[in-house]
Amino acid sequence: MASAEHSPLTRKLSAFVALSEVELAVLERLHQRRRSFVAGRDMVHQGQSAQAAYILSSGWVCSYKLQADGTRQIVDFQVPGDFLGLRSVLLRTSDHSFEPIVDIEAAEVLASDLLGTFARTPRLATAILWAASRDEAMVVEHLVGIGRRDADARMAHFLLELKSRLALVGIGSKEGFDCPLTQYHLADTLGLSAVHVNRVLRQLRESGLVTFRDGRVTFHDYGGLVELAEFDPAYLDQTAGPLLK
Repeated sequence: MASAEHSPLTRKLSAFVALSEVELAVLERLHQRRRSFVAGRDMVHQGQSAQAAYILSSGWVCSYKLQADGTRQIVDFQVPGDFLGLRSVLLRTSDHSFEPIVDIEAAEVLASDLLGTFARTPRLATAILWAASRDEAMVVEHLVGIGRRDADARMAHFLLELKSRLALVGIGSKEGFDCPLTQYHLADTLGLSAVHVNRVLRQLRESGLVTFRDGRVTFHDYGGLVELAEFDPAYLDQTAGPLLK
């Protein structure tokens, strides 16, 4: 796990605030409780209380809600640099579960440490609020996607959003990115069946836009995919430079 100065979270928050040496030192302390988790075993369960938050350092995680009939809706995916369970700490009970998709490394952050950080370093607290607000903006886009976008535009928008999120922490580009998601993950995220996901990915590939194969998303016509999805990355707020200097 990299030092906090070079961590994915630091790269992410630096899009909003020019971090000082003091703030970097605080981030270093938040990274002290370093833990590993295996794929497929929940880190946090829906309804769990008094748990810690986590800063994801490597790997991918899905956050999801289970229905009474056992069906699952994936709310979002967490990638390096993301907080897991931040809202659950502040609200004291987790309203959804977190499951590593691959083996991951994360820093455990206790509620007392997090609240102490907010009290001592208000600029850093504001940056974390920015990250949480950005997560909320993504959930809004996911809701619009499921409710109003056609399946091909929904898939295209989702892949473009992932690219933008990964590019912010240095592991994605307009050429593509490594992606451990299965068609079942995509189905549970986009409100489609696995069969429909397969069909949509084939259509996008045959249209010369993007290929998702063997754990890799490869963009062939990035501009065309943006046009299909009507993708405007403004809601991600990561290109204008730091608001707090």
